[in-house]
Amino acid sequence: MTSQPGATAAHPVLNVPPAAPADAVAHFGASLAFHTDVSDVAAALAAGGDPGFVLLDSRSAESWDQGHIPGAVHLPTALVAERAPRLLDPAVPVVTYCWGPGCNGATRAALALALLGYRVKEMLGGFEYWAREGFPYETRQGGARRTADPLTAPAGTADCGC
Repeated sequence: MTSQPGATAAHPVLNVPPAAPADAVAHFGASLAFHTDVSDVAAALAAGGDPGFVLLDSRSAESWDQGHIPGAVHLPTALVAERAPRLLDPAVPVVTYCWGPGCNGATRAALALALLGYRVKEMLGGFEYWAREGFPYETRQGGARRTADPLTAPAGTADCGC
């Protein structure tokens, strides 16, 4: 069943009809310009060499010590405006992350960086999904890795299966 604009849907899913295909292309294309996910970041980092971006952990020092992605730069959101010009090359895109989907620190850090003129994306899922997908991370005590959560990394593939 397809719903026409102005038609009354039988259920809440189609109470507002889906966007026209051209509008959907613009919306989802724009979304991908602003977001990436942990699997794509992990693949880029695992490929070796320069991934073409800097990965930025925007959490507190305590959270950083509990676990962070190897190679990430630590820059808490509240310090971005002050320290980014000394730590980051404005010519290199930045990918921000924070704790997880329930945290908007990566979004706030991305906004602060964009206001300074950096090209930026946010890593959806944050550190929580990095660990849940079974990717390695570092703590104050050394390296760590969890078994991949089968809900986020089907059949142990360490990616969302998308």
